[in-house]
Formats: sequence, C-alpha cells, structure tokens
Amino acid sequence: MYNFDELGNRKNSYSCKYDCLESEIPMWIADMDYAIAPSIAKAIKKRANINTYGYTDLPDSYFKSYISWWNRRYNFKMKKEWMMFSTGVVSSISSIVRRITKPGEKIIVMSPVYNIFYNSIVNNGRFINSCDLTYDNNGHFELDFNELEKRMKDPLSSMLILCNPHNPIGRIWSKEELERIKELSNKYNVYVISDEIHCDIKTPGLKYTPYLSVKGSNKYAIMLMSATKCFSIPALMSSAIYIEDDYLRFEVYRGINNDEVAEPSAFAIDPVIAAFNKEEKWVDEMNEYVYQNKQLFYKKIEENTKLKIVKGDATYLVLVDTSYYDLDGSRFVDRLRKDTGIIVSKGEVYGANSKHFFRINLATTKEIVSKVIDLIISFCNNY
Repeated sequence: MYNFDELGNRKNSYSCKYDCLESEIPMWIADMDYAIAPSIAKAIKKRANINTYGYTDLPDSYFKSYISWWNRRYNFKMKKEWMMFSTGVVSSISSIVRRITKPGEKIIVMSPVYNIFYNSIVNNGRFINSCDLTYDNNGHFELDFNELEKRMKDPLSSMLILCNPHNPIGRIWSKEELERIKELSNKYNVYVISDEIHCDIKTPGLKYTPYLSVKGSNKYAIMLMSATKCFSIPALMSSAIYIEDDYLRFEVYRGINNDEVAEPSAFAIDPVIAAFNKEEKWVDEMNEYVYQNKQLFYKKIEENTKLKIVKGDATYLVLVDTSYYDLDGSRFVDRLRKDTGIIVSKGEVYGANSKHFFRINLATTKEIVSKVIDLIISFCNNY
C-alpha cells in the first residue's frame, strides 16, 4: 500500500503550483501532490550519485519499457523502430506543427481543450479551426461528427490535434469514435496528432484505446506518449513519439532534431524505465484514490450546490459549470479565490464554449479535497 494521504511541503521550492499565498489552496495546474513512486525516486538518486551530467544516449531499454507497458495494460503491440524520444508532448506538438503544416493553414481542435494546443497553433503562424464539442447544459459534452467532417473538408485544414483522453472534460474516446476520426482523417488527408499523456489516469476498470490501434490506415497518424503526467515527473522532460508511416516518421524526426528537442537529459531515462517496469501497482492505487476523491466531490457538490459537474472517466481534473450562479466563469473563479483562497483554472482558457466553467485538480489528499468541498459549498450558498 502506498500513502497518498501525506502531503509534502512544496512551498519555497520554485513550484509553479504552489507559488501562491500561504493561506491559498492551489487546485489548478495539472500537477499531482503525491510523492513519486519509490522506484522512481531510487532511480533519480542513483543517477544523481554518479556526479556527472553530460550528454546522454538513449538505451533500447527506454523504448522497451514503453512497449512493455502498452502491451501489458492496453494490449497494444508497438515496434521500437517506430518510436522516437522527445523532451515533452507539448514541444513535440509545436515541432510537428512547424514541420508538417504550412503557415496560414488551419489546425482543428475540439474545444474545450487543453489551452496550450492553441499556443502551439497561433505561435507558429497557423489558424485555429475549432470543432466545438456540443454541451447539453447538464454536464455532458459530445463530438458532432458532421461538424468535424465539415472542418476536415476545408482545404486549408491540414491537421487535427486530438486529446485522447480529453482534457479538460475527462472523456475517454471510444474505439468507434476513434475509428470514425481516423476514417475522416484518411478521407480528407488530414494529419492527426493524438496526445495520449493522460491515458493512464482513469476510472479503475475502464478501457482506454490508443489511437494507432484502431482500424484504418495510419498514414496520417501520430501518437504522443509520456510517463510524466501519470507518475508526476513532468520536470524530467521525457516523452515518446510513435509513428507507423516511414515518410511521416522521417519528417517528424528531422523536425524534432532541427528544433533540438530530440536529446535526453541525464535524468530523462532511468526514472521512466523504473516507472513503467516497476510501479504498475502505484498507478492502480493512485487511480483508486483519485476516483474516490472525484466521487466525493461529485456527491457533495451536487447535493449541496447548483453547480453542474462534467463527470469524466479520465484525468484527475474535473470541469464544473457555474452558469446557475454566474455566466461569467472568470468572475466566479476570481471571487472564489478572493473569498476562500481556492485557486482553480478559468474555463475560458480552454475555449469560448467553456467560459462559464472552471477546472479543478483533485490529485491531492482527501483531507484537502474535503476542505475544498466545504469551502465551495459555503461560497455558493452565499454567492
């Protein structure tokens, strides 16, 4: 049994999440509060004890740890020769956008979606083509495939950045949905980058489907994977790119090398190998703990407030609809922080259709989640 009830002191440690007042409770950025798994900590300390941190080669064991993990947990058999190292999923996305698409072209996203996707598009001189997910005003988002096809038919649309599972709604896309996306991608020659960084964080027992595993040609398919989100080690800057098509893989390889994001640091390898090879039980227990936090949050908030919750099956993040109290979710979030000290993410950063939402991170202790629930209930009762 691992201890997820203990909260380490991250104040004064240059923590992005905890760069706030002592009285405030940070529940925003997608960063766990849990101590890293023992095997990962051991691997980091062992590497640190070598006392030199020079240029580092990638051993086969790095890719083999990915291959073993996806085979064991998702019955997806990958090939080492189709894999590449990159310092991170976001840096991979930006590099691939620059290499595979042209300035002025359109890139499809499915709003509300991870806000950094927008940065990777706009900062590189491309245009956002948002296929907004449809919201039923009762906590459910759906993908309109007619609308997606309309976006893909646009001659200027050259790429879709897919979030699988989807952040911030926590949606695990079904095998059938992914097959339909791939079918449209191949029909209209639209590349798909599938960001699968959240795939290991999900409701216990539920299945996630890797995008490249579904039927259909993978000529336009790119899958991005990483241990950093699930095992809470983003600062180690380590990820993998998986591409089946030889020409596409070569183009992406040239892009990440040109952008200097294809070389690992001294700490990017051994901790990942330890995570995938030795800490499966840690992931299972973490998922159970987060699931319990989410269920407690759902129950108490729904019973005692008029907030509506988007009940996702993946990630430790929850999107919450504030429209009963205030259609301006930004104002609601600002007042929540001022009155209670709770810091959550504003929904507007994920897209115009999530303006009246906020996103909260529940990957913390049950004690903190319970405290936050009580504060939100009191806040709503006095709003």
